Amino acid sequence: QVQLLESGGGSVQAGGSLRLSCAASGYTYSPYCRAWFRQIPGNEREGVAAIDSLVGPIYADSVKGRFAISKDNAKNILYLDMNNLKPEDTAMYYCAARVGRYCDDDYFEAAKYNSWGQGTQVTVSS
Repeated sequence: QVQLLESGGGSVQAGGSLRLSCAASGYTYSPYCRAWFRQIPGNEREGVAAIDSLVGPIYADSVKGRFAISKDNAKNILYLDMNNLKPEDTAMYYCAARVGRYCDDDYFEAAKYNSWGQGTQVTVSS
């Protein structure tokens, strides 16, 4: 079982930046898919970005050009750099992982991930 721990959330004004981190432990290295999701109360969890060791980063249309997902394999940390933040980016952000599969075509299907962090809140004010 993979354990995930997010950090880096906070409150910023529109146009600002934040970096989220997700440290993983109990990991088998490959193949795997790691992703960031976000959720606001009353809504389903929404995929934001995903990455694995086979294909390049994948982004939701709403964050393309503003967010960047990356990973430090040596430290087993996943990052999400968020730039030009907008009020509509306000949400609880979660990192997710699944081991034994690459991201394939279902990378933004939350039910396909079996490990989740506890979430970190991002609030963007106008």
